[in-house]
Amino acid sequence: MRGGGARLVWLLVLAWLGPVLRGEEKDGEMVVEEDEMLSDELGEEDGVLVLHEHNFARALSEHRLLLVEFYAPWCGHCQRLAPAYTQAAEALRNESSPARLGKVDAMAQTALAKEFGITSYPTLKLFRDGNRTHPIDYTGRMDMKGIVHWMQRRAGPSATLLQDTDTASTFISSQELVVVGFFKDLRGKAAQTFYEVAMEMVDVPFGVAEAAELFQAYGLSADTICLFKKFDDGRMDFPVDPAQGLDAAELTQLLRAHSLKLVMEFTSETSDQIFSAKIPHHMLLFLNKSSSAQLALRDGFQAAAGAFRGKVLFVVVDVAGDGAKVLNFFGMTPADAPTMRLVKMKNNRKYRMEQDSFSDTAISTFIQAVLDGKVKPHLLSAEPPEDWDTRAVKVLVGQTFEQVAFDETKNVFVKFYAPWCSHCQEMAAAWEELGELYKDHEDIIIAELDATANEMENITITGFPTLHYFPAGPGRKMVEFKGSRDVETFSKFLENGGMLPEEPPVVPRTPKNGTGSKEQSASRDEL
Repeated sequence: MRGGGARLVWLLVLAWLGPVLRGEEKDGEMVVEEDEMLSDELGEEDGVLVLHEHNFARALSEHRLLLVEFYAPWCGHCQRLAPAYTQAAEALRNESSPARLGKVDAMAQTALAKEFGITSYPTLKLFRDGNRTHPIDYTGRMDMKGIVHWMQRRAGPSATLLQDTDTASTFISSQELVVVGFFKDLRGKAAQTFYEVAMEMVDVPFGVAEAAELFQAYGLSADTICLFKKFDDGRMDFPVDPAQGLDAAELTQLLRAHSLKLVMEFTSETSDQIFSAKIPHHMLLFLNKSSSAQLALRDGFQAAAGAFRGKVLFVVVDVAGDGAKVLNFFGMTPADAPTMRLVKMKNNRKYRMEQDSFSDTAISTFIQAVLDGKVKPHLLSAEPPEDWDTRAVKVLVGQTFEQVAFDETKNVFVKFYAPWCSHCQEMAAAWEELGELYKDHEDIIIAELDATANEMENITITGFPTLHYFPAGPGRKMVEFKGSRDVETFSKFLENGGMLPEEPPVVPRTPKNGTGSKEQSASRDEL
């Protein structure tokens, strides 16, 4: 969540009003509750330590592992995290874990926010063994299980030591997927890197083995990482290069890619795995599982998947089940099944075969053509309303965007929004007022575009609302508006030729991602 300008105002107001908020007025004088302000007592709310400038040091000294959430009271992401954070705190206490959870209101505790470089909310940092100068950034999932598992890995050994064949066999058969590192020297550099990877991949059980009998039992003669799974090929071995050793990022990516089934089905249970896999392309087969003819199309899909493991994730989407949730994102309805789309995860660009063919050869040929840059993306576009160009605020769609935004005789100010975005809804009235204010200006156009239903070839919108200004003249220039979202500031921006007084001049555009205003913005990930 971003809140640049608004956040700065909040910080200044709270710093100025701090004594007022913490005290009370008597006979015209302010009385501050000094005992309360300066106390280092550790208070709690629902099992979460409430931390501030005066008790932070004590909390670090009393708790070996302390995960701290820096939040803003107005932040929607923080509010959604709150129940899971509370549940995680309770779960850790119930298992007598040495790990505790705390929280800091970063709007009120500005000194702590500045000390730890807090610029977005919520930000979670782990403080270990009282170390205040080098906290660890939280890298787990933002839910109760993710927080608990992440903390458990840091509270105990990240990998279970397997001492003989019985314990190894029991460990390997205990879960659908486990990772075991076989090392001749558990104190060596490769083993230490393995422990680091195990620390981060908290959703997978990790074991480690050093005994010679285990090397023999699993047919190994040198240091090797083995991925055991009860699906697909059953076991994958990743030998450790004796010269290069282990690279943590490379090993993590390999394990992530091979931990997933060759073909995943999109469900509410697998969605986190799919999106956290960090595989750059997803190939989606949309079908109705109630149709036996459509269900049979999975055979060719499965046959094509093996050659692209790690590069392309193959996913079956049931349009009559959980997959119905994602149809709007692709501009599709259940009647469009069966069909396929390839998505580049970096920019959400979607690619479609000119004519669906479900053989493994056709699928492989299509995917390779996309990877080689030989296929143009399939861009969504709604139909323009009949009165789109007679309204005070012009309603743009994908197919009309180019001709309007890059009209060399017009200065065009466009709001890219999502219908479900609360931040967009909050500024809707101001945008309509701006449209009315400039509707009689021949050289200025105020417009809006639903970026969830329309896409542009060279502009990617990743946050809502995003405001872009396209000045008149040649060069296809574009500048992102980053000021306050009110009519006065919008008008000042337009009257100054597309820049606020403190901003640098507009420069020629090279295609870049829109990132939304520095004020609160909704991410496209919330879709």
